[in-house]
Amino acid sequence: MNRASRPDRICLALPTNRECSTTIAAIGEEAAYAARHFGVEVHLLILDSADDATRSGHARAAADLPAAANVVVHHVDEAAQRDFLRSVIRRSGVAEPETVLRLLLPADVSYGACTDRAFLIAAALGCRSVHRRDSDSTYQVLDGATVFPVHHELLSLGKTAADASEDVTETLLDPALAPRTVSMVGSSFIGELSVDIGEIARLDKGVYHDVVSLWAPVDWPDESKRQLVEESFTGAGSARFTGDHSTLTVVDPMRVDMCNISFDHEVYERVPLPPATSTIGSDYFLIHLVHDAALPGVLHNRTIENYYTPERRTDAGFTAYQTRFVKFLLSMLYFNFVYARMAAAGETLLDGQGRVRPDTVVAFLRESTGQDRSENEWRLDRVDTSYRKLGGRYEAFADQLAARRDQLLDEAERDIEEFALLTGAWAPLVAAAGDRGFGSAGG
Repeated sequence: MNRASRPDRICLALPTNRECSTTIAAIGEEAAYAARHFGVEVHLLILDSADDATRSGHARAAADLPAAANVVVHHVDEAAQRDFLRSVIRRSGVAEPETVLRLLLPADVSYGACTDRAFLIAAALGCRSVHRRDSDSTYQVLDGATVFPVHHELLSLGKTAADASEDVTETLLDPALAPRTVSMVGSSFIGELSVDIGEIARLDKGVYHDVVSLWAPVDWPDESKRQLVEESFTGAGSARFTGDHSTLTVVDPMRVDMCNISFDHEVYERVPLPPATSTIGSDYFLIHLVHDAALPGVLHNRTIENYYTPERRTDAGFTAYQTRFVKFLLSMLYFNFVYARMAAAGETLLDGQGRVRPDTVVAFLRESTGQDRSENEWRLDRVDTSYRKLGGRYEAFADQLAARRDQLLDEAERDIEEFALLTGAWAPLVAAAGDRGFGSAGG
């Protein structure tokens, strides 16, 4: 059955590897709101990679969600995810099937891969869009009513920009883009920094600047790096929601976050997210792609509240998170190159139907792997110096980085190579997922 002959379906996705029963209850309310107010069939997809006891609690939370018309709940553990992926990969006929399976369901944490699995399941369900939330965030409340981002997402996503202009507060979009589809609707967050490095700023603001500025292109002027540091990871600051405001525009990637985002299927069914493991920010690629291709989007102000889970405060949690941050810094050698290429390509990233060209993205990714790694060696040197200034557990972490130096440099380059491989295989994977179906939708 093709998408056009199906009910108007959306996928509201919650990937998790931590206890989040309260979040499941809240996102269940958002699913019911979407179905009730917009007449869509909502597939609430909980992709659960938590331990057995936590997963059992999530299953109870999902089962306890009040029945709501046109809401279908899928609580999917890793075993079921693996079975689905194996079937899709086999049907697709892609080369290196075991490698593709590892990229889509790695042993380590991957923010991109978990969302890629949501994209494939959404394709199997025949959904027209994916709306992603995070398990370490919650919704705001105004005058007793929960503020659901899906409200703005469903007002605009998938419409032409010309039609969407009727339902936004303001339009800041080149009129020439009016016939194009609104491909992304998103907002940001308030609360804790999106990256758990606030302690560094409290200990030494100079060190914080030095470390955070490492994700900028090395040739940026100092003032540009200073502005980047000021804006990085802060979301929408602390201003709470008091009333709706939405802007139809080409959305600045610095103004939206993956805890509060939605994409039209024409984006995620053509290009996946990077499957890099233990790397924060690996799930932000499509935000940049939509911007650089000048695809219309809507930026709204229904921000989500971000908070930290207790696990991050443990020694193991600290080490794991700092590793993810450093790997993010190293990934920017390659992504800054790709982003520059995409920005220069502009509208040529699109085909004659206004859809992203995956082959162009693959070419940029492969070209980026020829970068001189001395820039990343310099980044590791700067991190080492900075963390040793902080002392304590930061100095101990610097010792661990030094022991893994060559491994980390190799991983950063391999991550881009594997992203190119997955992007090249993505079209047949999406087609196979659509053919297979999922759960009650078939297969």
